[in-house]
Parts: sequence; structure tokens; C-alpha cells
Amino acid sequence: MNTPQVNPLLRETEIRPDELRAHQQACFAQDVERLTAQKAAFVEVGCPACASQSATVRFQKFGLNYLGCTNCETVYISPRPTPAILEDFYAHSKNYEFWNSHIFPASEAARRAKIFQPRALRTLEICRRYGVENELLVEIGAGFGTFCEEIQSCGFFRRVLAIEPTPSLAQTCAERGLEVLSQPFEQCEVETLNADVAVAFEVIEHLFAPREFFLKCHQMLRAGGLILVTCPNIKGFDIQTLGVFSDAVDCEHLNYFHPQSLSQLAGNCGFQVLETLTPGKLDAELVRKKVIDGEFSLESQSFLSQILLEQWENLGDKFQAFLAENGLSSHLWLVARKV
Repeated sequence: MNTPQVNPLLRETEIRPDELRAHQQACFAQDVERLTAQKAAFVEVGCPACASQSATVRFQKFGLNYLGCTNCETVYISPRPTPAILEDFYAHSKNYEFWNSHIFPASEAARRAKIFQPRALRTLEICRRYGVENELLVEIGAGFGTFCEEIQSCGFFRRVLAIEPTPSLAQTCAERGLEVLSQPFEQCEVETLNADVAVAFEVIEHLFAPREFFLKCHQMLRAGGLILVTCPNIKGFDIQTLGVFSDAVDCEHLNYFHPQSLSQLAGNCGFQVLETLTPGKLDAELVRKKVIDGEFSLESQSFLSQILLEQWENLGDKFQAFLAENGLSSHLWLVARKV
């Protein structure tokens, strides 16, 4: 399969500047405190991929239980915040407000060049390869609006619609001249849109009910329409290596799929899975940075220490490429067609 080249020199500090990290972490801590203060109202759920009720505790963090499904190996938070709690959480998030006002603007150039332009090119390549119509693309969880701008500038789709529930981010999308719906996707009336393509980048891990998300996307798409979803891969390198110390293990990441379980969920919701891929670029660096910062030790893993520390300049990018090309990155893409 030929895919667009992604700049291999992407570094974490380009998209999450170190000098802003302390303030961002303080905002995040406020969000965690506000969310977990409502734990008494959280509800138990089964596996978001296969609905099994059989699970064991995989992680405990932020006072939350991250369960591992014994049937399909998806990891998920249960008990978890209700949809109403989640809606309030994102509407008043200090962390997202800080990202919108500081981190996104400071990292916009690098994000556009090294994430969103390649992402738009990959999306176009997929759409052309599978022969979709080009009337309407909908991005669910449009964030700062950069992907919508990039895909719109390509001129392939006649209409691009952004859906963004966080008010400050939706306002940014509107100020950029994008067509935007400022509400949770679950509340949007999308049945008459007949979209050709739905994309959701790093969204499904945040949702209370991923199955309902796929079913709503199925309603929104025309026959043969495509859905492109990205999310963390629980079987990817940095999450497998760091475990509970991974920043991907987050209080707002409720669902942790892997290629097989996400494919199973999409298939059960009326989609034909066309491909999965893991084109991540940061797994190795994320682990390396945790070690350098003293948050994680490779003392008992001399092989990884050799790659990530002693021979980083020679082997780092090659090791990351190996992870990406062999389905081992923690950044997962799924492409599926409505049937």
C-alpha cells in the first residue's frame, strides 16, 4: 500500500512546547479534580468493543479503574462519567481552554506542516483509492480547525463541516471561516447530511458510548461512504512499555482499543473495515523522554536502553519506523466503508 510520506523528524516538543508544559499540567490537574469529584455519579459499563462484562483491573490512576476485557483485550474506564458529566467537563475544561489559547497557537506551524498537511494528504489518498464521492466531509471533534482548513484548501470536497463541542475551540473554527456545529456529536441532527466521508481524529477514546458513535456515523453517511477514525492503540509500543505511566492513560480517555477490537466494533455497527494502520511518529521519543525525566526506568531493559538512550541518534528514527510499519505504534488508524 502506498501512503503519503510523513515528516520523520517530528518531535514532541514541537507540538507540546516544554515551556508551556507546567501551566498546562496545572490546568489538567484542575480538570482531573473537578471530574473525579463527581465519582459518586459515575456508572458501570461493559466492554465498549464487544460488550462483555468480564474484565480485570489493568491500571489504577487518578482514583479510576482501567479494566481489561478478558474477551477482546480492549481496556476501558469503569465506572465512568455519564454523558451529562462529560458534556459539562469539556464545556468548562481549563486544560482545553489553555490548549486553545496557548499551545495550539504556539505549535500551529509545526502541527500544520508535520501533522495536518500529511493527515489531509493521507485522507485524500484513501478517499481516491476507494472511490468516494466528494460532496461533503464532516470532521467530528475538529478542535483548532487546522485539519478542516487543510482538507478544504485541497479543493477535493465541495463542502467541509466541522463539529466541535468545546465552545472556545468551536469559536476558533468559526473565526477561521469554517462551517461549524458547536455541540456534542451525539446531539447533532445528522441523518439528512448524506456525508461522503466522516473523520474523527483522537475522538473515540473520549466517548461514553463508542458503539453509539459508530451507529450515528452510519446514519450520517451515504451508502458507500467512508469513516476514518484514529485513536490510541492499547497494544502499541509506548503504552505497552510505559503502562500506567503513559500520558495516553488519561482520565478523559475512557476507551483503549487495538486494531482487532476497533475493527470488531466497526463491523458490528454496519461497516466493512478496509484497513488499519499505525503510522505513529512519537512512540520511541515518548518513552525516551519519560526515562530522561526520571519518570520511568529502563534499568531492567538493556535492549531498549540501547536503542532509546545509548544509540538514539543512530537508531531512534529507524526503530520508530519499524513500529509504524508493523502495526506496533500506539497511534491507530481505521478506515471503513458503510455497507
